[in-house]
Amino acid sequence: GSALAVADCLERMKDFSCIHLAGHGSQNAADPLQSRFFFHQGTLELGTILRSNLKYDDLAFLSACQTSTGEEKLPDEAVHLAAGRLAAGYRRVVATMWSIGYEPAQKVATDFYDYILTNRGDTADDAFDGTLSAYALHHATQQL
Repeated sequence: GSALAVADCLERMKDFSCIHLAGHGSQNAADPLQSRFFFHQGTLELGTILRSNLKYDDLAFLSACQTSTGEEKLPDEAVHLAAGRLAAGYRRVVATMWSIGYEPAQKVATDFYDYILTNRGDTADDAFDGTLSAYALHHATQQL
């Protein structure tokens, strides 16, 4: 919400294995490190994320429009916010390749996390484990 400052978000990202950013993003194909997520109080650039020391980097769920859309001029290059998250050390990234409305985005996210939490098994502790993220995304898109 509007109360979260960019610096606070970045600090919180260091404490959790899974992050979920829902909002707006912007790619900069000319300078990919300037691609960014928009907050009420500023922007969080990809370059800043890459320079951060993210220790718990299991899953990044980017619920922002076009976070994994490539550049038409560079069709063979993966220059987008999702690829930047992989470069930052996240093992798994869920991102959109097109614009998405709030209601379908919320439904996909809810079904995604419900699947992971329901199927994580008896040995699961309190830590988040995104191992089933590909299955969860498939399930969520089928539900949509």
